[in-house]
Amino acid sequence: MDTRPVDGIIFDLDGVLADSEALIAEAENEMFRTRYGIEFTDEEFQRFVGVGEDNFLLAIGEIYGLDVVLPDDKLRAYEIYLQNIKGRLQPVPGAKEFVGICRDRDIRMAVASSGDRMKVDGNLTELNFPDGTFQAVLTGDDAEKMKPDPEIFLKAAAALELDPSSCVVLEDALNGIIAGKAAGARCVGIATSFPADKLIEAGADWTAPDLRGLEGLLF
Repeated sequence: MDTRPVDGIIFDLDGVLADSEALIAEAENEMFRTRYGIEFTDEEFQRFVGVGEDNFLLAIGEIYGLDVVLPDDKLRAYEIYLQNIKGRLQPVPGAKEFVGICRDRDIRMAVASSGDRMKVDGNLTELNFPDGTFQAVLTGDDAEKMKPDPEIFLKAAAALELDPSSCVVLEDALNGIIAGKAAGARCVGIATSFPADKLIEAGADWTAPDLRGLEGLLF
């Protein structure tokens, strides 16, 4: 067991704080269905979780031989998504409680998501965390390289004014775990999108089904 103090928590958003993956897939499939007449499968969606919206849409386009138009197709998928989440988006179990515990302990917190700013802001608004909960919110707009590159986690740690080694990354995606470890952080794999054994194979130091009771593991 790693007993080093935890000074910062860096959260991925979709699948870690927001129970949003099914809603994202729903919106993206609606965009592909109405614009291109195809629907991707759950397996195809899972293959590209955590790679960023542009990379996901291009990958699906390649599979189906489509000339995806960016950013237009992405913006349309986001429009559908932001409409669909109203009154439907829920936090991952334990997320609100764990964030509150971190606030009470004065642990610095950041969000580091591969999603674009409009999607991230929409999620956080719908989840309604108190103002000032996160000292930094980084999105795919803030990074030149997407996960599994560590850039966004390195920037998040810097924004918190912490060394990555004193931070714990919470991730549900394999590419996110790889990125967090490459940044020098410890990682908890949240098994909302991938099974625990796959998260461990990717390098997770610990795994948990969601955020309920996570403070007992880390603090």
